[in-house]
Amino acid sequence: MLRTTQRIITIANQKGGVGKTTTAINLATALAAIGQRVLIVDLDPQGNASTGLGIQRRDRKMSSYDLMVGQHALSETVQATAVPNLSIVPSTLDLLGVEMEISREPDRVFRLRKALAACAADFDYILVDCPPSFNLLTMNAMAAAHSVLVPLQCEFFALEGLSQLLETVDQVRRSVNPTLDIQGIVLTMFDARNNLAQQVVSDVRTYLGDKVYHTLIPRNVRVSEAPSYGKPAILYDLKCAGSQAYLQLASEVIQRERQRKAA
Repeated sequence: MLRTTQRIITIANQKGGVGKTTTAINLATALAAIGQRVLIVDLDPQGNASTGLGIQRRDRKMSSYDLMVGQHALSETVQATAVPNLSIVPSTLDLLGVEMEISREPDRVFRLRKALAACAADFDYILVDCPPSFNLLTMNAMAAAHSVLVPLQCEFFALEGLSQLLETVDQVRRSVNPTLDIQGIVLTMFDARNNLAQQVVSDVRTYLGDKVYHTLIPRNVRVSEAPSYGKPAILYDLKCAGSQAYLQLASEVIQRERQRKAA
């Protein structure tokens, strides 16, 4: 069973380009900034979360691939980042071959859960950044997690993609992780000048109610620039609107966790 002394949150959306990795690294940075011990597990073969936190590909001697195939323990794959209190298990393109390598193993869905259980007391939050598809990596992330955080872009097809993701979470809950829940839906790339974006916000809030965070992550040039400098936006430009929004989101995440514990 998963330890309850920390929280494992999978950040997932089967659609690409919704701000998933940006949310992962900036939410993690915001949590670390208020003294939480945070680990990101980069489970996307593209490795964007690793790059966005300044981990060069040549420095990824051990990665989430090694974790998934059982070659190394979590403690051997964790790397410190430039952000105090924030560590990462980086990703490499080797992850592309994981599904083929472990697909016939009886514990293929629980590889990540087993790996994280070994260091359950070392972190307050573990955020798992998933690939933009539903495959064995995403299944491992959901099987290991207490909850799923869903970044949702403020665009026309948002609700259609969200429905598919919620069905996926239900499937995982029924099959491998009965306690998995939705931590929250965070609306990203919001442009207040765009009537369509306003309508999407209204529709999603009507459809999902309290599951939707109050914080809206705006479209922001500084947030887009930050990964090219190997920094989270919060380090690159703390005062920009995007950074301030992610700090507010972290506050909401912690508040929801407190409410959950109190309940």
